[in-house]
Amino acid sequence: MKVAQLSLNEFSSLLGGCGLRIKIGPFNLSVQTRLPSLVHQLHLMYAHYSLVDKHEIVEFHVRIVSRRSIRQPFARLVQFEVDGRTPFPPVPLEQALSTLEWGINLVIAVRINHLLLFHSAAVERNGQVLLLPAWPGSGKTTLSAMLMHRGYRLFSDEFGLMEPQLGEFYPLPRLMPLKNQSINVIRNYLPEAVLGPEIPGTLKGTVVHICPTQESIDRLEETVEARWIVFPKWVAGAAVQLEPLPQSEAFLLLATNAFNYEALGEIAFNAVTNLVRGCECRRLVYSDFDDALTVLNELTDG
Repeated sequence: MKVAQLSLNEFSSLLGGCGLRIKIGPFNLSVQTRLPSLVHQLHLMYAHYSLVDKHEIVEFHVRIVSRRSIRQPFARLVQFEVDGRTPFPPVPLEQALSTLEWGINLVIAVRINHLLLFHSAAVERNGQVLLLPAWPGSGKTTLSAMLMHRGYRLFSDEFGLMEPQLGEFYPLPRLMPLKNQSINVIRNYLPEAVLGPEIPGTLKGTVVHICPTQESIDRLEETVEARWIVFPKWVAGAAVQLEPLPQSEAFLLLATNAFNYEALGEIAFNAVTNLVRGCECRRLVYSDFDDALTVLNELTDG
């Protein structure tokens, strides 16, 4: 059963009661909140996710709750909780959706160690994964949002989830936070995209979330091996360049971009070594979506 099959009242009852339990890839998630504005937003943004049977194990239990502040007695604040803990300070009510999504990312990053977690977008084309590892601000979310609407299946804009022994990547298609100038870029380039509300004033500026395509969510149990690793960077006015990258440099960039490389030790070393040896490695510089799409299509058609 999908979230979209629930009425708003049924959906609200789950969120306000024992929790909305949904599948988000290799994990199950339980979300609780009684905030009416957030309930309406999630009913739209989570429409295509499948509900989890009550007998299945849920890895993460998260909540968004109202908070009072002595210093700001009239402010309407909310806070993210995971298993009763509060890793973030309270934020204004209007930022409930963004603090929920960032909180879920944090929980995945710090609690998952049976998979190797690359800080990387990942998409699939022609039955194989294209990894797009990059530091924050390099444009990987915007690029993967564009690819998702141009024939690529979204795995994630944030995590490359790899089973270290088998080399398989797990899809984790979640809401993608567009920030500041990238919001209007996507509004203009992808008018068909489903976007959430504009959330100003966050620590990262103004944020708007883009929903994964329904196909990406419907196929979130289909794992695939990687074939291409491309390190993207958006540079204003730059001509598109897709250049080979030495495997040694790709290894170093991947290893330093992994959340839990040191925690996994030798397992991670062997996994990254095998991954790099089995992939074509490139560096992409671009300023225009159409140009980037052309060279990435040529690469993934080969």
